[in-house]
Amino acid sequence: MTTETKTATPAKGISRRKLLKTGAAAVGAIAGSGAITGFPTIWAQNPITLRQFGTGVSNINAIAEKCKEDLGITLEMTATDSDAAAQRAVTQPDSYDIADIEYWIAKKVFPTGVMQPMDVSKIKYYDKIVPLFIDGKLKPDSVVAQGTAPHTVGFVGAQDSKSFAKEPTQWMTLIPTIYNADTLGIRPDLVGREITTWADIMDPAFKGKTAILNIPSIGIMDAAMIMEAMGNIKYADKGNMTTDEIDQTIDFLIKAKQDGQFRAFWKSFDESVNLMASGEVVIQSMWSPAVAAVRSKGIACKYQPLKEGYRAWGGGLGLAAHLQGAQLDAAYEYINWYLSGWVGAYLNRQGYYSAAMETAKAHMSEDEWGFWVEGKPAKGDILSPEGKVMEKAGAVRDGGSFEERMGKVACWNSVMDEDRYMVRRWNEFIAA
Repeated sequence: MTTETKTATPAKGISRRKLLKTGAAAVGAIAGSGAITGFPTIWAQNPITLRQFGTGVSNINAIAEKCKEDLGITLEMTATDSDAAAQRAVTQPDSYDIADIEYWIAKKVFPTGVMQPMDVSKIKYYDKIVPLFIDGKLKPDSVVAQGTAPHTVGFVGAQDSKSFAKEPTQWMTLIPTIYNADTLGIRPDLVGREITTWADIMDPAFKGKTAILNIPSIGIMDAAMIMEAMGNIKYADKGNMTTDEIDQTIDFLIKAKQDGQFRAFWKSFDESVNLMASGEVVIQSMWSPAVAAVRSKGIACKYQPLKEGYRAWGGGLGLAAHLQGAQLDAAYEYINWYLSGWVGAYLNRQGYYSAAMETAKAHMSEDEWGFWVEGKPAKGDILSPEGKVMEKAGAVRDGGSFEERMGKVACWNSVMDEDRYMVRRWNEFIAA
């Protein structure tokens, strides 16, 4: 732990002793005025609870416990699946203070006005955020991937704006926190051959032993990667299909389903782990930490790099429109703490990536950083955040380094112009 997450400097003109002598009500008033930033102990004097919801990927009890320890802020976390998160954000805006959501969800939610833009001048580590979230490029010469790339819905033009800006501005919709490059997970001991392409999931040899995830905005992108890999179609933009392209894609999936190609359609992390660990499924859509969870059981499982590249996703923390005063200040304090390194290192150790890699590095050992980020062979055993052995010494991360993996992103999870039509057709596929 660094001192950075434990202490901070009071605002000029307000001594720590003087502050602690004021009553809780006065502290709340000072906090609400915006006179203080970066002073965790005020929340111990004037207890603040923030209600956060989002997917199970990052709504983790250990983060809430560490936040309470470092800041004195209580986080009440609720984990849902992605579709439920999108619905709750819009239909129950008074039920949460912090929305921990993915960028494709933000595209649906932010224009409704239930969330407020965030002032980047209040984000202490804004300049540490990886450029993927600012201009869509990992490196200056990178090509922006198709789909709902985070930077396309990451900014609005003004504090009261609901429309996404085409360039970075002072106002962000979400402060990015977590992201990854997804591919197919395989059981190398059961597939019996090398897997090199998204098309391999449709090999008749795997009939009844494959699965894809049943979250329309994500599943349709996996389907698009499969369709293009098979040479069935070349989309103008996989992330924004025409109705004809949607029909071709869904009709293909329905036929494959009726032919018995799929064993299951999963919605949760645990479902995907159980399918793979049991051997019911040998190749499927998968998330990196789910592969690690299967491996931690002593079962062979690989996150397979594929020649067509990865499907990526990213998420961040957003503020409910009703937040103001001391609660709003506490929310900014929490977000700054989130980017300060401890959480980023925790997420990196799970196989995700931190949006502020530089601060996360300070909270990781050289060997951990080498394995998870640089693609180097592990010098010692690689442990999970809970201390369990995830990889043995000598292991190399599937897909290699951060730049190798995020540099081969073909598309992002997406919300299309024809989203309602796509979801209706997707539901037809699941019901077929």
